Amino acid sequence: MTVRVVVECGPWKGVARKEVERRATAMLDLLQLQESELSIVLTDDEHIHELNKVYRGKDKPTDVLAFAMREGEFSNLAGELLGDVIVSIETARRQADARHVEALTEVTMLVAHGLLHLLGWDHDTPARDRAMRKETDRLCAAAAPPAPVGPRPARPTLRSQRREPKAP
Repeated sequence: MTVRVVVECGPWKGVARKEVERRATAMLDLLQLQESELSIVLTDDEHIHELNKVYRGKDKPTDVLAFAMREGEFSNLAGELLGDVIVSIETARRQADARHVEALTEVTMLVAHGLLHLLGWDHDTPARDRAMRKETDRLCAAAAPPAPVGPRPARPTLRSQRREPKAP
């Protein structure tokens, strides 16, 4: 599996390229897409605004765009190449602030959302929107950082908290 993360106009505080790559790889593992290739671009509002205007006819920035290689006239040539997910870190950071989450959490959700679009998912009806949100949550859970490894700190017991009188 190949996940390539490109950082434009960065680095972006709190959104490390390697961690985005690790999370996207975990998502592809969950989806059993170990042979697939995925490209992720972390950019700013200005660049995503231009892409949104040119490719979708919307003259405004957006949070995420997905360019699927398995759709369209030459989709038969895509092989294992899924496509590109473009994330505006500036928009993601504003959305993260509004949701009271870290920017990396929001970026993870946007990568999952974009990945699902690359795989043909859509949210054009209420039922499909619910299904896509559920699958996005599942991908985000798989991408969560691993639990810390190591010994747990000892928890005090009632016996250790109780003071015994000292012998004379």
